[in-house]
Amino acid sequence: MKPPKVIVLILSFNGKSLLDDSVSSYLDNDYENFEVVVIDNGSIDGTEDYVKQKWPEVTVYRTEKNLGYSGGFNFGLDYAFNQLHADYVLITNNDVKADKKVVSALVSVAEADKKIGFVTGKAYYYDNPDTLQTVGKYEDPIRWNGEHIGGGLVDEGQFEQISERIFVDDIFMLASRDVYTTVGDYDTTFFFQAEEFDWQARAKNAGFKIYYTPNAKIWHKESMTIGKRSAFKAFYDARNPMLVILKHQSPEYFRRYFWYHLKNGVVRSSLMNLKNLRPKVSLNIWQGFLSGILWGIQNKKLTMRHLLNTGKGVTAKATSRNKQAVNSVTEN
Repeated sequence: MKPPKVIVLILSFNGKSLLDDSVSSYLDNDYENFEVVVIDNGSIDGTEDYVKQKWPEVTVYRTEKNLGYSGGFNFGLDYAFNQLHADYVLITNNDVKADKKVVSALVSVAEADKKIGFVTGKAYYYDNPDTLQTVGKYEDPIRWNGEHIGGGLVDEGQFEQISERIFVDDIFMLASRDVYTTVGDYDTTFFFQAEEFDWQARAKNAGFKIYYTPNAKIWHKESMTIGKRSAFKAFYDARNPMLVILKHQSPEYFRRYFWYHLKNGVVRSSLMNLKNLRPKVSLNIWQGFLSGILWGIQNKKLTMRHLLNTGKGVTAKATSRNKQAVNSVTEN
């Protein structure tokens, strides 16, 4: 019998120049039963023709306009699971270079437990190939989705255990058919940023687990498409994590997050960008924040309880989550 079928799904928007490393390295993987599919997310740089000419074995599936990160991947997930009948889809950025054992290492962990919905591994910085960008996320008692585990550390073998994670980045992430059919795909409310945070929160609520394996490795060029300090990114950084908390946590939890986010993620960040002569970034931070509030009001998610202490106290569920979050941060 063949091993489970895997579709490696590479999303690209005007990223033709980045595809040489990503496509070639994934094609070089040692796994027996997989295909590489490039989602051309409305590119105007000739991506479709370039891929077809250079890699005839690779399928290019094109959208006619940019659907955003979540919409572009949803377009590909539908194709991979519903038309190609994949057992797993490896969601991956176009600005990476993959180790030849990535696919086999991820599938090995996923196959160990059908309640594992997502698996990731070690993401290194491309320009500093021994330095880790992430091996998962800590749980934060206020933001829920915390900082990167291992971020900025030289890999000296300190993260060699296959283990469960609270959340992970989707720079590369294996998703199972079971998690897709049970909880769906990305929520396109999150056009860009925090889309994996929301999807993983929904999966966890449905009883799925998120795992990390040290045996799957990629090297990431980081924010090559939009830039690390773009106004576009600033808008969604200010907006989308707030929406995830609003969707999935109690009013009391959200209230504590909201005031923390306003002080540190909005006021402080916007002032810092003004000081560094980036007024557009500063403006977009405020626009993203206000857009999130408007979304909550329009969708009847945001109430006065989410902003002001009404005296009803913290729910037992929220208290338990907060204690777990504090313990997680302390232990790590």
